[in-house]
This record gives sequence, structure tokens and C-alpha cells, in this order.
Amino acid sequence: MERNEKSWNPYVAGALSGVVLIFSVWIAGEFFGASTIFARTAGALEKIFVPDRVAGMDYFIKYAPKIDWQALFVIGIFIGALIASTISGSFVLKAVPDVWKRRFGTSVIKRGVVAFFGGLIAMFGARLAGG
Repeated sequence: MERNEKSWNPYVAGALSGVVLIFSVWIAGEFFGASTIFARTAGALEKIFVPDRVAGMDYFIKYAPKIDWQALFVIGIFIGALIASTISGSFVLKAVPDVWKRRFGTSVIKRGVVAFFGGLIAMFGARLAGG
């Protein structure tokens, strides 16, 4: 994939992410991350339907099922990526990316199923590693 002239150098973007992480810990005392918010949001939604079950789960006793600053972090990632891709002129809405098309074909359903399970595996690994 070719880099757009307006896109950021990935090394600079990575270094800036590291600086943001340092300030996050220094100022707020929190590491930024996204995996915990998905578990807590699922717990908050489940609490609406089966509150007794959630109240008895060890994980949700230790980590209250709520939507907190991490939700804003995830929303901010989406909005920031949208703004950056729009400004750089690289924003394209595609159900099946070109790289996927060349290798696996044009099936939107196949792409969606693989993306879902890939995300599930990545989320499981992140949660298994403690976030």
C-alpha cells in the first residue's frame, strides 16, 4: 500500500502515541487502552436484563460494569481516524478492501465473518493478557 503524501510518517505517529501514553499515566494515573471498555459495556448491557447474574460475577465485582472514560477514548479513536483520513484525502468507504479482494475474493459476508472472528480472537488475547 502506497503512502499518501499527506499521511503521517508511521514512526512519528508511533512516537507521539508513546508520548501521549506517558502523559496519560503522569497526569491521570491511567494507561490508555480499549479492551476493558468492551467487557464493561457488555456487563452494563447485561445488567439491564439479568442484574442478579452480573452482581454475582467475580469480574464485575472487581471491575464495575459501567461506561467510563475508556468509551470516550474509543469514540475519540474513531473520530480522530475519520478526521485524519478525510484531511489526507485517503478516506474511502469499502465493505471489502482491495488487498482482501485480490487474495480472497469479493464476498462481503466472508469478509464480515472473518473480521468478526479475527476481532473476537484479538479481544480474547487482549483480555487474557490483562488488557
